[in-house]
Amino acid sequence: MQEFLVHTPLLDFNHPDIQQLIESRHWHTLEKPAALKAIYDFVKDEVLFGYSATDSLTASEVLQQGYGQCNTKGTLLMALLRAVGIPCRLQGFVISNDLKQGVMPTWILMLAPKTIIHSWVEVYINEQWLELEGYIIDKGYLKAIQQRFINHTGPFKGYGIATPCLQQPSNEFVGNHTYIQRESIIKSLGLFTVPDSFYHRFSNLTGIKKWLYQHWLRHIINRRIKKIRASL
Repeated sequence: MQEFLVHTPLLDFNHPDIQQLIESRHWHTLEKPAALKAIYDFVKDEVLFGYSATDSLTASEVLQQGYGQCNTKGTLLMALLRAVGIPCRLQGFVISNDLKQGVMPTWILMLAPKTIIHSWVEVYINEQWLELEGYIIDKGYLKAIQQRFINHTGPFKGYGIATPCLQQPSNEFVGNHTYIQRESIIKSLGLFTVPDSFYHRFSNLTGIKKWLYQHWLRHIINRRIKKIRASL
């Protein structure tokens, strides 16, 4: 399991901000299952859903910014877990971009690639690997979407969510797998011991589209996310 506990440039869990957080929350004193749930809930609900400038942010940068999406929140989750001795790894995917409908204006969606890279974190606990994806969407934003589509039944895809049941998604950690975007996954890109190697091989945007996204488009999307969350 030692390879799933290493420190890397992205998993910079020795950073003072991360160590101070762990110390203040007393996560290092908890039994591993309790620490896992506490860290999972923190990343899910206290690090808000929003689009980062790049997937290759360090864990400490994600913590400082206070928001992220699947890939960047996953990096923070992995760093915090490894910091308290819980082995974890990443599984990469190709995912359909149609789950962004609603949260992303139509004209931006038309400019965006049809598929993007996605990831979730797999954690080794109680002698088994658990798949964790439900940390992507924070409780406040999810409740606002549930309220907006309170009469919706069956599978739901849109607003950054892809789940068989919007009103009862399997995103809360109770010792089992968690998911919130799995229904948009097209294929797996494999398992990675560290996120650094995954983002070295795969990226969503290049050139002018990357620049536009980083400096303009994601800010439009993030303002819409904040407006949706505030509507609750």
